[in-house]
Amino acid sequence: MSETEVTTAPRPLLLADGRPADRAWSLDPALKHLNHGSFGAVPLVAQERQELLRVEMERSPVVWFPALPQRLAAARVELADFLRVSAGDLALVPNASAGASVVYAALTLRPGGEIVVTDHGYGAVTMGAERLARRWGGRVRTARVPLNADADAAYEAVVAELGDATELLVVDQITSATARRLPVERIGAEARRRGIPVLVDGAHAPGLLDAPLADATYDVWTGNLHKWGCAPRGTAALVARGPLREKLCPLIDSWAAADPYPDRFDQQGTIDATSYLAAPTSLGFIERTWGWPAARRYMDDLADYGASVIGTAVTGLTGADSAVDVGMPVPGMRLVRLPDGLAADRVEADALRDRVALELGVEAAFTSFDGIGYMRLSAHVYNTAADYEYFAEECVPALGKWAREISGKRSAQ
Repeated sequence: MSETEVTTAPRPLLLADGRPADRAWSLDPALKHLNHGSFGAVPLVAQERQELLRVEMERSPVVWFPALPQRLAAARVELADFLRVSAGDLALVPNASAGASVVYAALTLRPGGEIVVTDHGYGAVTMGAERLARRWGGRVRTARVPLNADADAAYEAVVAELGDATELLVVDQITSATARRLPVERIGAEARRRGIPVLVDGAHAPGLLDAPLADATYDVWTGNLHKWGCAPRGTAALVARGPLREKLCPLIDSWAAADPYPDRFDQQGTIDATSYLAAPTSLGFIERTWGWPAARRYMDDLADYGASVIGTAVTGLTGADSAVDVGMPVPGMRLVRLPDGLAADRVEADALRDRVALELGVEAAFTSFDGIGYMRLSAHVYNTAADYEYFAEECVPALGKWAREISGKRSAQ
């Protein structure tokens, strides 16, 4: 959040015909949608494109599937252009976690090898690293990065965990739970100097960052196009440039198994690949309607405003400062500290998410870091200032009440 309180609400974005931006999505109007970062949202034009592709697939599957690799190769060219990478470096995978699993499966086993992760890492990706380490008879080392660490402090914290036994470094470009950046370019350069492969989890980067792979100094990067890019769910990119490249194989072996990277990823049996083919429609819709630079500016301004109005409401309720310094902030995402007692761990955070949706009619994200609960804001073009004003006025008092109830129960124990 900005150092000064944000009091001016950004004007809502409109469609070309003057309608509100949310009319281009099929989101339930009975809910407030303040959690784009978890599952994204697919514009109607891309939903319609995907449905037409599915109809085509079902009408003639014998024609569809043999021709699919060529169509996917063409889609990769468009998606690579959006990410500003070579299509020859980009493979398509269902999500960033699948991209990480591809890397884990490609590594040569070494008994006692270590994998370095951070305490900001996405839980599912870290679980995959732990499973791989168990298979190795190795271990996972966790770099502890303070939430407010700047680029220098974050770099030092991660590099300090690297050693002779390190077989892989896994680091987030934008952290999911804590909505901050990590200096992956500097970290990657140092790991490369030491001969350590680097996997960058860029799940939130496509669409949120202008050129997420600029100045890349790492071996493999994976990012979701179905989050900020609004592609149909199950659409992600895997970009490989280092020594691991030719060892990377899809998680499903199929008839293209002997083809070179990335072509071998374009044929995986009878999976429904329509999400990949419809992804350029989503990206193009936002570009044509507002332009990605303007969309990102709006998302960032709105996230600032949302953090300000919700944070002010929480502070007024608790008397404690709710502003959060994340060290390296990112566009479109902010944290607001919750009243004490809420979302102290991941299980409690998920339960709070479900309760807020069921009882308050708001889809929101709640996270935990070092035992402290936060609301994670992630704005997109269909959001407006009124969404955050509603949460501040109608939902923050409920959160305060729930926190007091929890505190009372704990005091009685």
